[in-house]
Amino acid sequence: MPILSHARLTTRTLVLTAIAGLSLSFPTLVAAQQPSGQAKPQQTAAEAKDLPVTDITLYRSGVGYFLRKGVVDGSQRVSLRFDVNQINDVLKSMQVLDLDKGRIDAVSFASKDPLDRRLRSFSINIGDNPSLPSLLERLRGTPVTLKTSTGEFTGTVLSVESRKVSAGDKGQVIDTPVVNLITAGGIKSVTVTDVQNFTINDAKIAEEMNKALAALADSRAERIKSLDFSLSGEGSRRIAVAYVHESPVWKASYRLLLPESVDPTKPDPTDIAPVLKGWALVENVTDNDWNNVKLSLVSGRPVSFKMDISEPMYVWRPEIPVPTVAGVMPKEYGGGTDAATARVELARRDAEKDKMMLSDPRSPAAPAAAPMEFAARKASSALGAASRPGSGGGRAGSDFDVTGSDMADYGGRSVAKGGEVGEVFQYTLSNPVTIERQRSAMIPIIDANIQGRRVSIYNMADRADHPMRGAEITNSSGGQLLPGPLAVYDGAAYAGDAQVGQVSAGDKRLIAYALDLDVAVVTKPVNEWNITSFKFVNGLLMRTSKVIQGVEYVFDNKDAKRGRNIVLEHPKMDGWELKDVKAAEETQGLYRFNLAVEASKTVATKVIQERTDVSQIGVFDYDVKSLLTYQQQGKISKAVLDAITEAGRRQGVINDLQRRAAETDQAIETTKRDQSQLVDMMNKLDRQNPNYATFSTRLGKASEKLDGLERLKAATASELETARNEFNGYLAGLNIQ
Repeated sequence: MPILSHARLTTRTLVLTAIAGLSLSFPTLVAAQQPSGQAKPQQTAAEAKDLPVTDITLYRSGVGYFLRKGVVDGSQRVSLRFDVNQINDVLKSMQVLDLDKGRIDAVSFASKDPLDRRLRSFSINIGDNPSLPSLLERLRGTPVTLKTSTGEFTGTVLSVESRKVSAGDKGQVIDTPVVNLITAGGIKSVTVTDVQNFTINDAKIAEEMNKALAALADSRAERIKSLDFSLSGEGSRRIAVAYVHESPVWKASYRLLLPESVDPTKPDPTDIAPVLKGWALVENVTDNDWNNVKLSLVSGRPVSFKMDISEPMYVWRPEIPVPTVAGVMPKEYGGGTDAATARVELARRDAEKDKMMLSDPRSPAAPAAAPMEFAARKASSALGAASRPGSGGGRAGSDFDVTGSDMADYGGRSVAKGGEVGEVFQYTLSNPVTIERQRSAMIPIIDANIQGRRVSIYNMADRADHPMRGAEITNSSGGQLLPGPLAVYDGAAYAGDAQVGQVSAGDKRLIAYALDLDVAVVTKPVNEWNITSFKFVNGLLMRTSKVIQGVEYVFDNKDAKRGRNIVLEHPKMDGWELKDVKAAEETQGLYRFNLAVEASKTVATKVIQERTDVSQIGVFDYDVKSLLTYQQQGKISKAVLDAITEAGRRQGVINDLQRRAAETDQAIETTKRDQSQLVDMMNKLDRQNPNYATFSTRLGKASEKLDGLERLKAATASELETARNEFNGYLAGLNIQ
């Protein structure tokens, strides 16, 4: 239980600097501690050093698992201090163990309401950083003294309003805040912008203001929070506290040491046995030193999230008005009155319920599984020792050479054991480590011979004139490689940087660390489109064609001493098939091909992908000459050609009928126009006029002609409809290869 204390209050004056030199002064209450009269619990206090951190497991998901262990005697209270940013993670994951039949009574910590709730609890709310007019408005009914350039005004704040005030020579009008005071001489209006300072004359209101300001100051100062563990029991007992909180992601960095000489006994001199050295970068950003801790590094990424569970939380509750009964109204007989009713007003809930996936961030603190076995580098050591001066004895002084064999044999040796723990891979350091607070460390975790070969890598997407010098390595270290930078040394010389991703045990990866300027690359695009066949399918003429796209590569090795193994990467295209060549391996979006180029030689190859397109075309999109050419090339059969010819004949019949129908329509229009002209002329003549009879005879002949044309139009339309139906029926029944 926390020890309670009483405080006595003293008074002084606090002056606050506000807008444009404005100052606010009022009595300020200062707390002075007094000895508490409450009896202390019958416990002895233990410090955090009695429960030191002994085991740490760092994850790549941004959290760390910490285990504290120690011994307590009898009933004690142990205090551990944490940064406020860590406290929620600790409370979410903490486990407290008394391993010798003691009792964990409680874990207590100082709890405070959220700052905005604390500020709202004061009579003057300053949580929203109010302006001076807003602050004066919240002080309505409070006696104050305002000091301006024209004098002092003492009174009670009545209201704050905005008034239109003229400003400038051009008659501009601006809104100006004005505070109205009730003074002994009546209501006095004071322009707020003229106020230089003011004093709150009510001691209680001033005290509330001081408390609100103190709460704001405390919120900025609360960086550390203590957890107090109340432990009850008898005698000496083993205590363990485990928890998880946010930690920097541990990082991996690698060195790849390529041998200085080739092995002449191997069929492929580019096959090598490079040495891989891995380092872990670990940061201690806590406020405690890590002294002789057992450190483990996990490559897994457990689910982890943040949740604020340290501050008190309040749920929204509806506010129900007190039920009341309406007053009794006077009655008038013969009339009615309304029955008494009670209103109940319920507000809607605004609280959002977050759906979060929970996980258990605990991590086993047990040692890793079987240690990794690394192959000895006898051949490499012998090769290097034969060429080193003074290899038979020690070399004194600083005048000595460093060879690639030295780097492989005497570099940082791994101090970690790796193995599977559950479903993750874990590196556990063989010896305890010490990392001071706010410092970082590099720790060797991998030292292994691996399989590999020298290669030059060319990717079409790079559009470069030279491939990249690189290596194909197989992770035969027995552990996992995590994403990180990789520095490559060729013998004792730095060769370049590379980057490696997640590599499981036994997997292969390509790395590129420099431009291979001794190999020139020339590329030439290949694009072809060829029709392969025609056929009728359910009356539709379908054309099948092959589309070919690719690149012709030419690799010119200008190195007169060494050949090259070229790894050619060519992009895949969805829906396309590789033609004539076989890829050595594939990725999600690439084909990879292996090409051997001897010294001073040139090698060319084509990578072709093809796609089959089937499209619907018009029956008469091609002329007879083109169709005959395709038939001679075997791309169209005689049956299909005959069907197209018959379709053309039928279409010709339709075309003739359409032409006849068009001519008939034109003749009808001409005849009607002649009739109209004859009628107009006859209407202008007297019936006794000799020309009238002539026009009448011509009009009769035109009518007879028009009747014949109408009959011809109807007959042609019928024939045309029949021909179209027969044509469509003919095409619909065609299924010819």
